[in-house]
Amino acid sequence: MCAKMTVDLEGLKALVRDVPDFPKKGIIFKDITPLLKDGGALRFATDQLAEALKELPIDQVVGIESRGFILSPAVAYRLGAGFVPVRKKGKLPAAKEVIAYSLEYGEDTLEIHRDAIQEGTRVVIIDDLLATGGTGEAVVKLVEKLGGTVFALAFLVELAFLRGRERLAPYPVHSLIQYS
Repeated sequence: MCAKMTVDLEGLKALVRDVPDFPKKGIIFKDITPLLKDGGALRFATDQLAEALKELPIDQVVGIESRGFILSPAVAYRLGAGFVPVRKKGKLPAAKEVIAYSLEYGEDTLEIHRDAIQEGTRVVIIDDLLATGGTGEAVVKLVEKLGGTVFALAFLVELAFLRGRERLAPYPVHSLIQYS
C-alpha cells in the first residue's frame, strides 16, 4: 500500500518523473504515470483543471492523443461537456481533417473527425504537456477549420522555458505544473 501524501500542486510536481534521453538523446521526458497511478493526485489534477475552466461556456473538450485522453474525458464530465478525440494518423475510421506539424523532436500528423466539431462549437483543448506549443497550435487549426471556437487550452505540465504559451497567444492557457 502507498503512503498517503498531501495533494497540492507541489505534491503533483513531485510525482512527475524525469526520464533522460527519451524519446531521443538530449530530451528529458516528463513522465506523468507516477501521478496518474495515485488516485488522490489524479482526482486533484482533474478537479484543478476543471476548476480553471468552469466559467467558460464550453460545448466540447478536445483531447489530444495519447496522454491528453487520460484527463480530457474526466474534465469534460465535470464541465458537462462532450469529449472529442484528436488522434494520430490512421486511427480514426470516418471522414477526417488532417494536419501535419512540427514538434520538439520531429514531425507528426493529427486527425479529427469532420463531424466532431460543428460551426460555432465552443471548445477547450486539453493535453498532458505544453512544450513548444506546436501540437496545441495544430489542434487549434483543426478545430477552427471545422468552424469551432477555441476558448482556452489547458495542460497538466508546462515547460515554460520553451515558450509554448507565447506560440498559442492570444488563446488563454492554463497549466497546473510549470518548469521554468
